[in-house]
Amino acid sequence: MAKNYIAHVRQDENGRWVEHTLDEHLHKVAQKAGEFARAFGSEDWANPAGLWHDLGKYRPAFQVHIKKGSGYVPDAHITSENNPITAHASTGALYAVEKLGSHGTILAYLIAGHHAGLPDFETDDAKGRALWEILQADKDLLREALEQNIPDNILNGDLPKTPPLGHPENFHLWIRMLFSCLVDADFLDTESFMSPDKTTTRTQSVTPQKLLPCFNQYMESLQLKAQNTTVNHIRSEILTACRNKAIGQTGVYTMTVPTGGGKTLSSLAFALEHAAKHNKQRIIYVIPYTSIIEQTANIFRDIFKPLGDILIEHHSNTEPDKERNENSWSRLATENWDATLIVTTTVQLFESLYAARTSRCRKLHNLVNSVIVLDEIQLLPPEQLNPIRHIIQSLNQYYGVTFVITTATPSGFKEHISPFGKKLLQGVSSEEIIDSPVNYYDQLNRVHYRLPDNFSHSQSWVEIAEELTDHESVLAIVNTRKDAKELWEIMPKGTYHLSTLMCAEHRSQIIKEIRERLKPGHDEPTKVISTQLVEAGVDFDFPVVYRALAGLDSIVQAAGRCNREGKLDKGEVVVFVPPADPPRGILSTATHTAVSILTGFTGDIQAPDTFQRYFEQFFAGVKEHDKYGVLNKLQQAAIEGQIQFRTAAQRFRMIDDKDTVPIFVRYGEGDSLVNILGKGKPHRWLLRKLQRFTVTLYRYQFEAMLNRGDIQEICKGFYAQSGSCIYSDDLGLMVEQSELTPINSVI
Repeated sequence: MAKNYIAHVRQDENGRWVEHTLDEHLHKVAQKAGEFARAFGSEDWANPAGLWHDLGKYRPAFQVHIKKGSGYVPDAHITSENNPITAHASTGALYAVEKLGSHGTILAYLIAGHHAGLPDFETDDAKGRALWEILQADKDLLREALEQNIPDNILNGDLPKTPPLGHPENFHLWIRMLFSCLVDADFLDTESFMSPDKTTTRTQSVTPQKLLPCFNQYMESLQLKAQNTTVNHIRSEILTACRNKAIGQTGVYTMTVPTGGGKTLSSLAFALEHAAKHNKQRIIYVIPYTSIIEQTANIFRDIFKPLGDILIEHHSNTEPDKERNENSWSRLATENWDATLIVTTTVQLFESLYAARTSRCRKLHNLVNSVIVLDEIQLLPPEQLNPIRHIIQSLNQYYGVTFVITTATPSGFKEHISPFGKKLLQGVSSEEIIDSPVNYYDQLNRVHYRLPDNFSHSQSWVEIAEELTDHESVLAIVNTRKDAKELWEIMPKGTYHLSTLMCAEHRSQIIKEIRERLKPGHDEPTKVISTQLVEAGVDFDFPVVYRALAGLDSIVQAAGRCNREGKLDKGEVVVFVPPADPPRGILSTATHTAVSILTGFTGDIQAPDTFQRYFEQFFAGVKEHDKYGVLNKLQQAAIEGQIQFRTAAQRFRMIDDKDTVPIFVRYGEGDSLVNILGKGKPHRWLLRKLQRFTVTLYRYQFEAMLNRGDIQEICKGFYAQSGSCIYSDDLGLMVEQSELTPINSVI
């Protein structure tokens, strides 16, 4: 009788142990991974990766472990690869090289990394073993496995026949796509055995084509209610232009529309029409700030409410420490983007596309044949523009992805050396959706700018507060959380505060309250102090907006919160020089460039030629467009297959977050959710809910609060506000020791 090798075990409702046979698991993962890879013509590569990924589980040591004593070890399939008893990923990697020679190295990356993440080929900056070490050191593990009775159709299945996809400089993305297929297939097959009830909830029956009628009905209703204004006429024209251009071929499209021109709904219209025309699989809407994800996601939920829950809202801030290896905890936090509509951040998208970790890479194969809307392209980090340009080009050329790239700042994308120009789309054909967008900038100019007489003379916060107090309703936008707190503290009682020290749920409630007060007929004096989180997409409509000196694009974005609906002849935007210097780095470069442009300026700030000059000077001041050499680590030795995946992943950061730590706060429902997390494991549903109750701290703040006992580790890799820490209804998380009274705080 043939020996029954086990991949996983679980207990049924009666407490009896149920076995998932290894042969069955390998065949199902191979089949599913192949189905995923078929979308980009690489099924014959993904299939053997699936067949061989768990060959190490045939080893006697692993089988003894999973059947330890008189019972079983349920989590044996995801225990550490550093444990010589449970290690199994290297075995299949060794077999792939033995079977396929140099081509086997491609599969070796996938198989060796399917738990710990894609490795570097050779030792570099990153932690963890390099692939060459694995292939040299673990040969005894392969021998032990091959001594077992492994079916021939697993060891000698169909081998790859198609060549690697793309040019050598694109191999890193192709390998990452194959890795995504393997990891997702492995996860889903394991889940279908361990938690069959979860598998049934994953069925997605609504296609993008079915979203379009629902969207059209919503837009018809919206247009019937719209007032007969110039702004609404322009929005209607932009919407029509998007629908008309959507019949074009898969490609890269730009959409240049002034703030307030209805970019969100019009770009979604293009995506839906284009998906229907070309049978695209999903639509991914990418936003620069986590602070406005919930607003956009809620708009989309309202539009598609008749179709049920068809949207994933994926933030970036509920993942465990990036330096930790993959384990059972972090894998539970993964999301594979198997949904019709995804709303996410630029950080989540692009860092995933350069990631090595399984939890980040798992979703990548679901980008194939999709429409990706990149909102506010001017906010991409200039020091990472070459890697971003490269990945956009690769996804469009080899994976059937159509990009819709939106910007409110003309010439920020087209005609000069930047990712907003030729460098970003070098070698990629792009088409502007809006014919003669410059015409709309004159028609949608709804504000008057008041600039400082002397850019070298700063005002005190007291002076600025006195000016703000003279206005019944006013929005002031400053550059840092510290500035926002200092200015708010000297404003009259009842002034609102908005910053990222407030969790998303808190911000949403405050933004909703502010918008209600600003509606016609309410006429309630409303004063708001905010960081720049309101500048991209938060549709406030204030008669007066103050903006601390910053980059020209930030100033114009702030102006988009002033006289947004065009109900006044002109709103007023006041640019002031704050007492605090701008943050160092790119923000400082942007500020100094703006001062250079605006000193003695008498023209139209929003005019295309103004932004042309601004961006040319700004990017001339940015020394590197691949500051950390990410592409070098991925492309230099790609022909030999010696790719540094993990080092490149560590180097590619959309924001410099290596010195920040996310924590969960006990605001509203967050209190009970934190308690649940502290008692059990970080289930996916729980972490997705906790996204709305997260605040990101600088490392020095985190360590000080941890030492004081204000925060604590409640689950491996996850931290939360403790009962001794104050969360203010006005300011959010109090990161410094404070004398706030309980009446002003929630515990």
